[in-house]
Amino acid sequence: MSMDEEKGQGIVPKTPGEKDALDVDSSDKADQGAAGSTSSGILAQLRNLEARMDARFGIESEAIVRKRAEDKKDVPWTEELTMALLWASGTMNTSCFATGFLGWQFGLSLKQTILITIFASILGGIVTGYCATFGAATGLRQMSVSRYSFGWWPNKLIAILNCIQQMGWAAVSCITGGLALTAVSDGHVSLILGIIILAVVALLISFVGLNAILVYERYAWIVFFVIFLIIFGETGKYADSSTPASITGATLSGAVLSLIAIVYGSSAAWCTTASDYYVHYCADVSRTKVFLMTSFGIAIPTSIGMLAGCVVASSLNTQTEWRDTYEHDGLGYLIQDMLYPRGFAKFLLTLLVLSGINTNVISIYSASLSFQQLARPLALIPRFVWTLVSFACILALAVGGREQLNTYLQNFLSLLGYWCTSYAIILLEEHYIFRKGKFENYDLEGWNDPARLPLGIGAATAFGLGVVSWCMGMNQTWFVAPLAKVIGDNGGDVANELTFVVTALGYLPARYLELRILGR
Repeated sequence: MSMDEEKGQGIVPKTPGEKDALDVDSSDKADQGAAGSTSSGILAQLRNLEARMDARFGIESEAIVRKRAEDKKDVPWTEELTMALLWASGTMNTSCFATGFLGWQFGLSLKQTILITIFASILGGIVTGYCATFGAATGLRQMSVSRYSFGWWPNKLIAILNCIQQMGWAAVSCITGGLALTAVSDGHVSLILGIIILAVVALLISFVGLNAILVYERYAWIVFFVIFLIIFGETGKYADSSTPASITGATLSGAVLSLIAIVYGSSAAWCTTASDYYVHYCADVSRTKVFLMTSFGIAIPTSIGMLAGCVVASSLNTQTEWRDTYEHDGLGYLIQDMLYPRGFAKFLLTLLVLSGINTNVISIYSASLSFQQLARPLALIPRFVWTLVSFACILALAVGGREQLNTYLQNFLSLLGYWCTSYAIILLEEHYIFRKGKFENYDLEGWNDPARLPLGIGAATAFGLGVVSWCMGMNQTWFVAPLAKVIGDNGGDVANELTFVVTALGYLPARYLELRILGR
């Protein structure tokens, strides 16, 4: 195997006579197939280009390679704040603001919507916070971490799902940011052009890599925090906290369950990317610190953005002009109309447009890492190429879904929570039950070797049972599951609850049998 091939697989070249801890067996080498024959041509040139850009401009190369202790250095506590601030920038945006309108659309009161938003945001943040604790301890990206539960082959399905999830989430941000840009330009900038502008700016930051992302996201949240405080200040007096829910009984219960699923999904969705942004921290960093800063770094900013949406949505009950603007012209024009004076509103709306960039930066970067882990031949393709592929897919999704924003949000965010619940519970049980909560029980040197990883039969079985649970309990506009259908007139989403129970109970015996029979 040539040095270029090793580098493309994420294997660090060794000097003669030095043992390569990441040597793979002959079956792994066969996986490279056709890619190996091309390694001296275009792919080698692309990898060399990536290495040169890394050396000259700091554009991250070999991103999926495990970060070892000697590759890390202690960071001051001020930099550790990035554990929380990163997510504050990624979640406090117009997408969360738009999600805040869903409770009002479901017929819930303002008080009910606020309680659900806070509770579900914290619950989803806890899921992501737990997954984040693996990054610094292992030095591995999130999709590499899950190989120790899902194995080499089933984990490829997880990587595909993560690619779809990140690109879909970025598309939502492009749409909401594009609506704002259209409004601030008084219609001179079309929604499609607005989507393209947001995606391009995010592409440039993601293109550089982790260092640029951490610096940008560390400070970007400040602008949007101030803007949401202004929204609270100028619209809070119009909030309608006296009007009760327009639905009762089982229909009310169904709406509550469905909103919990949506809000929970928006916070839990980050769990499949969390470790991507912690690999540079020392392995002995407090896992409790990582957990708390990540959990509340997601839950608090998400709640701020969504609660602003809840407050504004409730005001539409009394502010008929605002309601007409929202229903006929969209979210961007509503933001412009409800803030004053108008020139100041346009300025704030211009800044708020940039919030979509924050989410897109994280999503594009993590999607590119997941693409590299789908197959060894794909790992030969440099990260910056996959960044461009992710960018193109996000544009296609955003342009295609731009006309039905709320339906898009409702369906997509609910689906996120389903599989993330299965993913997180499998990682949790594997770590605390089968590996006794100790990272010494992980063969970290074998992260890239199928022969040293579990086969993933137990995880695949439990995940498959979880899929059945989704189909039994989901409540979507395009499909109302049998169990969801019996809850009120509009159904109630119980897929996450079912998925949690079924996956947790299914993984234990399946993984035990896998270890007992196969030994790994």
